[in-house]
Amino acid sequence: MNRALRFALGLPLAGLFVVPTAAGQASATFVDESERLGLQLGDDRAAWGDFDGDGWVDLLAAGTLWRNEAGRRFVKVASEGPGVFGDFDDDGDLDLFLFDGRVLRNDGEDGFAAVPMPELEPSVCLGACWGDFNGDGLLDVYAGGYEDWDKGIDYPDRLFLNEGGRAFALGWSEARYRARGVTACDFDRDGDLDVYVSNYRLQPNLLWRNDGSGKFTDVTASHGAVATSPGFAGGHSIGAAWGDFDDDGEFDLFAGNFAHVDDRGDQPKSRFLRNRGPGDDFAFEDRGACGIPYQESYASPAAADYDNDGDLDLYFTTVYGTASFGVANHPVLQRNDGDWNWTEVAAAEGLGRLPPTYQAAWADFDHDGDLDLVTAGRLFVNQGNRNHWLEVRLVGVPGHNRSAVGAQVRVHLAGRTLARQVEAGTGQGNQNDATLHFGLGAEAGPLRLTVQWPDGSTQTLNEVAADRILALRRAAPSAAEPRQK
Repeated sequence: MNRALRFALGLPLAGLFVVPTAAGQASATFVDESERLGLQLGDDRAAWGDFDGDGWVDLLAAGTLWRNEAGRRFVKVASEGPGVFGDFDDDGDLDLFLFDGRVLRNDGEDGFAAVPMPELEPSVCLGACWGDFNGDGLLDVYAGGYEDWDKGIDYPDRLFLNEGGRAFALGWSEARYRARGVTACDFDRDGDLDVYVSNYRLQPNLLWRNDGSGKFTDVTASHGAVATSPGFAGGHSIGAAWGDFDDDGEFDLFAGNFAHVDDRGDQPKSRFLRNRGPGDDFAFEDRGACGIPYQESYASPAAADYDNDGDLDLYFTTVYGTASFGVANHPVLQRNDGDWNWTEVAAAEGLGRLPPTYQAAWADFDHDGDLDLVTAGRLFVNQGNRNHWLEVRLVGVPGHNRSAVGAQVRVHLAGRTLARQVEAGTGQGNQNDATLHFGLGAEAGPLRLTVQWPDGSTQTLNEVAADRILALRRAAPSAAEPRQK
């Protein structure tokens, strides 16, 4: 029995596991503790994932894998290349899709082994995500295709379908646009994962609606998800992030756009797209930048409730340290103040004047109830505050997407509903921890939760205590239970 499954099966109280935590500190600021933790990180895309199944999330940063030693330090394990974690063979161990097109199976103590892939022309991929796109209970991969500027080649997006946890086949390929970021979400709550692709070179982004069998329909225009402004077909999008930014239980989008403002025009800025919910077929309202100050070279966004007040905040990187006309650019931390109002707090929170980077991913690596950030080749540790919180780890069952990618959890509070999802790819080539984090502010519980599992089945929990890490295992379906779509 593998370590991840042992962890899941040991859960008391009908699947709830309480993890001891440290008390919070006085203020929600970030401190670079990379050296203390033994980390020497490169500055390239980052992915969090518990590859060894010990309950402590590990880190793949700039292609190097670091094992988390109970939140006290990290130990270098291997250098495999940048990628994202996903359990492709459904054995409870996280495997890797690398952006060079390889899939590596996690063989536990024996390390990683290559998985058979279709023979294809080489490509340039900057972002990809895992998901069970065809509803067979096994994780597939959507890999974005970018470009070779010097050779004048545009590479295709590719959908790799899982063949029984043994290999992958090419299910679909299209070279329409130049993709950078790829991220998935069941935005319409129909029990299958849809895909949002961030495209560059003033090309429109893509919102692919999934019919549940892995067949995608382009609903970008009909659902208001192009992320552009009048006079432009699209923007220079680098990465996007799904998140419930207004606490209404629906998943919105933030599309990050690099944008020149010069003799080439006033190019499309980054923007929030609000999910209007079932009454409007889950179409999006373009709310624009919502006051986020313009910088030319914005790059990869990552959403998280860093201050545990219940609202999703936004960290957003830049490509250049000095952009056009000698203007300094730096990553920003935008605090969500509610009702689509945002305040820039990077300097006040210990993240001021960071260098350009595409690296941005969140995780509570030390189990203290607040989210920490890896960016710009450093790990910034959140010092915490007195707000309440809840973290949820979802554990599926074999044959039904054991790692629960695509599952959604909603916490129901007075006057608002907080939604989070298990995702396996965000921004441009980054990955947040699969443990779902809810800041609760002054709400101490008990809490009511609803879970939508990846196959569309739902589960409700009442009287859940706050300030805990809860692991919830999906009940094993009966042999006669159909997959719900």
